[in-house]
Amino acid sequence: MTLLEIDQYKEDIKLIYEQNLPWNMLFGKAILLTGATGMIGSCVGDYLLWLNQTEKLKADIIFAGRDRERVRSRFEPFQEGKDYAFAPFDAVSGEPPLTDKKKIDFIIHAASNAHPEAYAKQPVETMLANLLGTNALLDLAVKRAAKRVLFISSSEVYGIWEEERPFLETDYGYMDLLSARSCYPSSKRGAETLCAAYTGEYGIETVIVRPGHVYGPTMTDQDSRAAAQFARNARDGKNIVMKSTGTQRRSYCYVTDCVAALFTVLLKGETGNAYNISSEGSTCYLRSFAEAFAKAGGGNVQYAAPSSGELKGYNRMYNSSLNARKLEALGWRAQISLMDGVRKTVEELREIETLRR
Repeated sequence: MTLLEIDQYKEDIKLIYEQNLPWNMLFGKAILLTGATGMIGSCVGDYLLWLNQTEKLKADIIFAGRDRERVRSRFEPFQEGKDYAFAPFDAVSGEPPLTDKKKIDFIIHAASNAHPEAYAKQPVETMLANLLGTNALLDLAVKRAAKRVLFISSSEVYGIWEEERPFLETDYGYMDLLSARSCYPSSKRGAETLCAAYTGEYGIETVIVRPGHVYGPTMTDQDSRAAAQFARNARDGKNIVMKSTGTQRRSYCYVTDCVAALFTVLLKGETGNAYNISSEGSTCYLRSFAEAFAKAGGGNVQYAAPSSGELKGYNRMYNSSLNARKLEALGWRAQISLMDGVRKTVEELREIETLRR
């Protein structure tokens, strides 16, 4: 099954198209997407397939990843070979995706370990995927004369910040380079600089987005982030269990708004620039976010001590709020409020469970 079978999700996908963007730039182009089964990447994939189906975009869509069967399952009933192509790609190997496409116009790089359990158990693989995987795609972009590469980075690149104001794209705080937990943010920093290096040396166009805390019905059961755990508990009608005091300040963004931002930067962003993604009005404390899910799911918020394994993967940033004015100057606006996004997430996750049965 696909989320595109759910009417509410399909309506949110349509909101992406209603952004005032030059969609004709994608007409007939070859678009390679990594991380197509992840939370953000799968929504990008849904949108591209929807564009081809409803707006006759005639784009060649290439999903690059390790697990062909997982891609097939995620995008069913769309068919490999008809609606999209699959290119084997293991970001950790440093080898480029195995595709016979002589020309690739756009690369959207969304593949990365992106949740705390992975950081704690696979810090080496996390770093290699971000650095070697990004290098392989940038090298492919040079060889296939790609028009543009979009790298999905993270708000974690900002590090620990003493001030309480939201981060601008030029703000950088402290990061403990000798902590294994820094595997994710430090390699994202390195990958961003690698993008800048390829632009400077080879002249390829690269743009970067730094999403805040993204959530939505595309979150997977393997995702160990707090938002995903909250959503699963709410879906199941269980209480929300918090493993901290919830005083961390976060900028949230619903997944289809995030994807609209990605395409805004891909099609209108300035080469060599990074753009924050956060939804105005959706910055709050983690505790408030948990309470919103508890309300949507019909439960309460409870507190419990984290395990030592969970502590290893925790984000140490107490302030990761983002200023998105630079992105908004390109014309992007979030369409879905925090309360609506939380409600939609719970309702759609429940509908997915019903469809699976």
